[in-house]
Amino acid sequence: MNDAHSRHTQAIPSLDGIRAISVLIVVLAHSGLEDLIPGGLGVTIFFFLSGFLITTLMLAENKRTGNINILKFYARRMFRLMPPLFISLAIAYCLTYSGLLSGGITIGGLAAQILYFANYYGLFFDPGNTVPDGTGVLWSLAVEEHFYIVYPLFMAVLLGIGIKLRAIGLALGIACLVFLAWRVHLVLSPHFVIDRTYYASDARIDSIIYGCLLAILLNPVDELNRSSDKISLSQWIILALAINTLLLTLLYRDTVFREAIRYSIQGLALMPLFYFAVRFYRHQPFRLLNSSWIIALGTYSYAIYLIHHVVIKLIAKNAPSIAGKFLILFPIALLISIGYAATMDRFVDRYFRQIRRRLRPETCCKGLKKMQTLYKNANAIGVPLGAVAVARRDVLTVYRQGWRHRYARMSYRVHS
Repeated sequence: MNDAHSRHTQAIPSLDGIRAISVLIVVLAHSGLEDLIPGGLGVTIFFFLSGFLITTLMLAENKRTGNINILKFYARRMFRLMPPLFISLAIAYCLTYSGLLSGGITIGGLAAQILYFANYYGLFFDPGNTVPDGTGVLWSLAVEEHFYIVYPLFMAVLLGIGIKLRAIGLALGIACLVFLAWRVHLVLSPHFVIDRTYYASDARIDSIIYGCLLAILLNPVDELNRSSDKISLSQWIILALAINTLLLTLLYRDTVFREAIRYSIQGLALMPLFYFAVRFYRHQPFRLLNSSWIIALGTYSYAIYLIHHVVIKLIAKNAPSIAGKFLILFPIALLISIGYAATMDRFVDRYFRQIRRRLRPETCCKGLKKMQTLYKNANAIGVPLGAVAVARRDVLTVYRQGWRHRYARMSYRVHS
């Protein structure tokens, strides 16, 4: 392949492009277009993508090694999420301490943000003005981490005892119905507050599960090597229906629908959109998702998400004349955020990427097993043992040095 995706470390097609679109939606909304741009949809897409990617990687690891290494999963995730988070928080708290950024500084607020409790802290414990302005976006990280406390263990146990993927998918589908029923109950309860179903993990986790379901039941990655990659008329119709359904969830304003039902419908609508974006990434409009510039933006999306609202609040406090002009605020905030993310990628994350590579599932053991088979066969047909011993010595040397090189042929790359 000659497209940008093939040059980009064998990433799953279109996912970086979807990340880029999602973070642009969020930045646009926070830049003053909340009434026109659904920033919450960008977060919902992030949730779906996370569930799809993590589940795809887990299934690949289980197929390759026969199990899922839970400790290495959490270690990889820690080294991916924590360094940018700590640096972004340090910047926000320093700006607040210096008076350049509004908000407050408290031990409780900082602890909630670092320990991924920001969503419930904001809902039930924050009296106001206890964290720097712009750091409220960390609620979505809390939702994801609450899910991943349980989900890897759930998958490891079920796959380990031989439960079929369809049965796992059925269990997750039932979970989605339970979360939907819980949201309806919350909305219909007295003294309901809209933030309760928007920020709380117990009301939003199913947005991640829908991505898991796609990875389990109809993973487009499994179909990337098919010879036929043309989009049929029926598939175009399904794609159009999914897009229209997604748009309708944004237009219908009934409270029960918006705060309870729409998240489920959006999850279902995103399934065919993700499927086609990955399966038919060579075709328009999905080819755009795999262009070099949008892949770079998607790669930076996590750091952009962490810092962009801090930048916007910083501008609002110190240059209010700019804050009221979207056409000026948005490009400035986006460019500063991209510059910050590129710096993080160049000078911080590059070192932690090396650590994460060392924590990925082993693949080099396959080469050793092949060498053992070759050694046995050579003995059987009378090949001089000295020659085989030399070859075996070379392979064992490579095996021992494999901590640096064993992941070069991995099928997927983790961004989250």
